[in-house]
Amino acid sequence: MIGSSFLTSLLTACLGAGGGVMLLGVMAQIIPPQVIIPLHGMVQLGSNANRAAMLFRHIDRRLILAFLPGAAVGALLGSLVLISLPPTVLYLSIASFILYLCWGPALPKVAMGQRGTVVVGAVTTFLSLFVGATGPLIGAYLKQLYTHRFQIMATLAAVMSLQHVIKMAVFQQAGVNLGPWLPLAGAMILSGAIGTWVGLRILKHMPERQFARLFNAVLTLLALRLVWQALVG
Repeated sequence: MIGSSFLTSLLTACLGAGGGVMLLGVMAQIIPPQVIIPLHGMVQLGSNANRAAMLFRHIDRRLILAFLPGAAVGALLGSLVLISLPPTVLYLSIASFILYLCWGPALPKVAMGQRGTVVVGAVTTFLSLFVGATGPLIGAYLKQLYTHRFQIMATLAAVMSLQHVIKMAVFQQAGVNLGPWLPLAGAMILSGAIGTWVGLRILKHMPERQFARLFNAVLTLLALRLVWQALVG
């Protein structure tokens, strides 16, 4: 688990997305089902907060301010229906939107403005309570807004940190006890910070165009993985 946190954080720092989904898959083989999503959220909070701190000067603070109200609404709605929704519908919906954002026409200006960000904050925070890793969905949206790799990475890390804080508050309110898992979570956060540092060193030497191609490829593979999960149940 600790080694997986290092490797998946390194992957996310290099390619922009994918590590959170991979870590969720590893945790699902080991961790009891009732604590997978909240424990994954705690570890990812540490990983994203470390990445946001390392890339602090590249964060788009205006987007964060627009994202926050939507995230609060999404968390509130999710806390009211904190049940198992049909996975097939969730997976296909997320995969379709990711593929559209990667390969479809550009979003209209209204969707890329402040109102669009509020909606993205609400929808992705709501979904994060049930599917755990919504980083690829938010990453695909940010790809439409920015062209510089460090701005995408930094803003994505800040947004995901915010979302995980809200998610942890919802699960805490729901009575989920993560106390026994805190030592493991702390070790995973530490190894993830090291992985992030190594990954960002690699990213600095990666050409902008190469990052864009790899980012699109990773998001597409993650979307196809969701389609496969939906089809096989």
